[in-house]
Amino acid sequence: MVVQVSTNTYETKTQEIAKQLLAATKENRSFFAQMRDQMRWDDKLLSWAMSNPGLRVQLFRFIDCLPSLRSKPEIARHLQEYLGDESVELPAALKGLLNFANPDSMPGQLAATTVSTAVETLAHKYIAGENIKQVIETVKRLRKDKMTFSIDLLGEAVITEAEAQSYLDRYLELMEQLTEAAKSWSNVEAIDSADGEPLPKVQVSVKITAFYSQFDPLDEKGSQQKVSDRICTLLRRAKELGAAVHFDMEQYAYKDITLSILKQLLLEEEFRSRTDIGITIQAYLRDSEKDLRDLIAWAKLRGNPVTVRLVKGAYWDQETIKSAQKDWPQPVYNDKAATDINYEKLTQLMLENHEYIYSAIGSHNVRSQARAMAIAETLNVPRRRFEMQVLYGMADKLAKAIVDRGYRVRVYCPYGDLIPGMAYLIRRLLENTANSSFLRQSLEERPMEELLAAPTLKSGKVDDKAEFTKAFPNVADTDYSDKEERERSQQAIQTVRQQIGKTYSPLINGEYITTTQTIDSVNPSNPSEIVGKIGLLSVEQAEQAILAAKAAFPAWRKTPVRQRAGVLRKAAEIMEKRRHELTAWMVLETGKPVREGDAEVSEAIDFCRYYADEMERLEQGYNYDIPGETNRYNYQPRGVSLIISPWNFPLAIPTGMTVASLVAGNCTLLKPAEVSSVIAAKLAEILVEAGIPKGVFQFVPGKGSSVGAYMVKHPDVHMITFTGSQEVGCRIYADAAILQPGQKHLKRVIAEMGGKNAVIVDESADLDQAVAGVVQSAFGYSGQKCSACSRVIVLESIYDVFVPRLVEATRSLNVGAAEDPSTKVGPVIDANAHKRILEYIEKGRQEANLALQMSAPSNGYFIGPTIFTEVSPTATIAQEEIFGPVLSVIKVKDFEEAIKVANGTNFALTGGLYSRTPSHIQKAQDEFEVGNLYINRGITGAIVSRQPFGGFKLSGVGSKAGGPDYLLQFLEPRAVTENIQRQGFAPIEGAE
Repeated sequence: MVVQVSTNTYETKTQEIAKQLLAATKENRSFFAQMRDQMRWDDKLLSWAMSNPGLRVQLFRFIDCLPSLRSKPEIARHLQEYLGDESVELPAALKGLLNFANPDSMPGQLAATTVSTAVETLAHKYIAGENIKQVIETVKRLRKDKMTFSIDLLGEAVITEAEAQSYLDRYLELMEQLTEAAKSWSNVEAIDSADGEPLPKVQVSVKITAFYSQFDPLDEKGSQQKVSDRICTLLRRAKELGAAVHFDMEQYAYKDITLSILKQLLLEEEFRSRTDIGITIQAYLRDSEKDLRDLIAWAKLRGNPVTVRLVKGAYWDQETIKSAQKDWPQPVYNDKAATDINYEKLTQLMLENHEYIYSAIGSHNVRSQARAMAIAETLNVPRRRFEMQVLYGMADKLAKAIVDRGYRVRVYCPYGDLIPGMAYLIRRLLENTANSSFLRQSLEERPMEELLAAPTLKSGKVDDKAEFTKAFPNVADTDYSDKEERERSQQAIQTVRQQIGKTYSPLINGEYITTTQTIDSVNPSNPSEIVGKIGLLSVEQAEQAILAAKAAFPAWRKTPVRQRAGVLRKAAEIMEKRRHELTAWMVLETGKPVREGDAEVSEAIDFCRYYADEMERLEQGYNYDIPGETNRYNYQPRGVSLIISPWNFPLAIPTGMTVASLVAGNCTLLKPAEVSSVIAAKLAEILVEAGIPKGVFQFVPGKGSSVGAYMVKHPDVHMITFTGSQEVGCRIYADAAILQPGQKHLKRVIAEMGGKNAVIVDESADLDQAVAGVVQSAFGYSGQKCSACSRVIVLESIYDVFVPRLVEATRSLNVGAAEDPSTKVGPVIDANAHKRILEYIEKGRQEANLALQMSAPSNGYFIGPTIFTEVSPTATIAQEEIFGPVLSVIKVKDFEEAIKVANGTNFALTGGLYSRTPSHIQKAQDEFEVGNLYINRGITGAIVSRQPFGGFKLSGVGSKAGGPDYLLQFLEPRAVTENIQRQGFAPIEGAE
């Protein structure tokens, strides 16, 4: 039976134990007492980081970069670049160390040696060893101090299937060597048994996502199958060896699926009786109490306990930033005190349920550990059923004090190379030096009463969101880590599939009209499946549409901006309600994977709301009055506007171009790409439902060579907005420039015409980040984005390291039908594209080395991701836009050459840089010729307002979509000046 005691009952005992623990941790404090005058360099770095926030940021960035630097001059140069900034206040000792003019000089090399040695020493404080042999020595020392362990293999990113298999293999080897070594260890009663029951001497901690490179909550079944196979292998071998296995918890997005997989697996007959397995709960998560209660109920059902490790959480910054960027609710508590309160609540809940679960209390906070002891002692919890845990290198004295009180202490010991370990080290350093850290506060000699006080919220309540505001509130993408959202997505695809095959007619003057010609729009994943039939406009019907638009223009231009903006906002509401359905149409008609389709719906909604806001801003005009004269600057619409939209963003781009034109007061005709006309017809339905008047908006699908060309040249068309190929864009630009009979205006043309986008990877890049970013940017939506990466320019010093990982990461992608949740690379759009891309691949075989051409299904327009290496910057495949899953890798000597090669095409749309060298980042900002430059992230997925999109050179003409200048293109500016003097008298503003 579970015993429940009031929270307050434990407080007196908590304070008593905490004071004893704190006193014990302060007894041998000579290390800290000598910090000011006898510190080693590694201690000095930490001390300085604690006292100077500006230095802290720059120092940790340098430490993050350090493992990738291959020579002392490189280290010296980066040290100077990071810490030499005037905004960073440097301690005298560090300033003196940086006082060198040349990184190659002796003083420069001395600085590099001093700081790199200090960082390496610092790393060894937190990392238990770089190999198993060192780990075993660490473990022996811990056991001498009566502490046991859990070993964690460092490495944040598994981005290839080869790495996922290696992760499993390394753990199998680790368990074998540890258990072999354990045979010679003498028995330590405090940690090797409890309540007369022997305990496993060896425990490892694993990350579930590392067992499958394509782990994704959206692909729940596929991810579960892949990781379960490898977990089963691990657990079976662990049983044979007598080792325990604990599963760590990672980012919030993986939490629910991780818990689901483990719960299902551990209920299987083979594993149900195992009590040597553990699961982690993170107390900084708002839903952690619900998860813990669910876990306890599951453990009751299972009938055999598992260990629950309670931690506060290691990804707080990452979770708050991601949720702010995604416009999702904050999953973590924003107030440190709220986490501490929750931690104590969960500790009590766990220990009160000791019959069903074993508790592992992981904390470096004296009060948190004392609280657990107070509860355990009050409830007489058997020693087998709980233990205390700390991280290696942190709170060593606290751990010893807990051991001295007779408790079992387990030390979480990461091991591995410094490069994959650096992310872990940075998290530990940030934790150690944060203002709210108990360790830092205790070092600052805070009063005991303050350190041990019960956590309280300043405001008395838990805030729902962090304090974060944006100029424009973007709509949130779907969070597919939510099971209900995944189910809605799959249901929408099934529902839409029941609606395919219908005919969609043009909309002219508010009426759907019959056409003599139709075409089939097919599913590129399965071309035998007709998604819809599209009625194609004749030239005569195009004329009717233009005349209807011309007739509707006078009334629409006089319609108040607030009313026009209201139509856009209503359209956005409808899109939000139909989000999953619209995504499903894109999946089926254009082969766009679900997550990418969902992001496109968000972009379309954002366009509606952003341009509504922008037009209301522009409507105010400008007032330049002076005494006796008013000067007003205002805008008026242009007239009839033709939109020619592409298929690759079949909802977002036509929506953005169309609603920008409409809200500016222009009557607008939308001519979509033929292969994505069903989705465009859905947009037309939404605008009609939102209240667009007859004739103001018209849906005019038709042949580009005849109907499209006719409308472009028509004298009553005032402007053309186009997104598509350079060839067609230039032809439109030329045709629009010709003055037609009866035409009384020069046509305005906005044309976005693609790119040959490059990503530069330099020697200081985070290669985990760079490989993943290049793969996503190159092969997301099969490379069919105008922003896609088609060239990656790699410095020769890292070329041989980067390329194999790039190839393996790409090889690990799943190629298949767009509706399959596991698919990362779907089909290309149609038979013509399929043929053209294959021709480019053949050309590439003649020009470069074919490093990878993945196989692909034969039942659709599939082309496997293809990578060419040793590509010349002037090769055809490095110069011409291919618009498919083909990537050229170009080797360069240095960063100067990289910029030159990147700029060496006719395009200037998007570009990227992976670098941790401040001077390289600055040079790219100054010299990389692109409209959108992305640094240390993928180069696709521009977000309205945040990243206005568009380029220059032959990438197009016009202002950036989703930016503050875009609507100006759809408007004519007017200046009106009035002399308001009458016989020498003029009104004086403010006169009584």
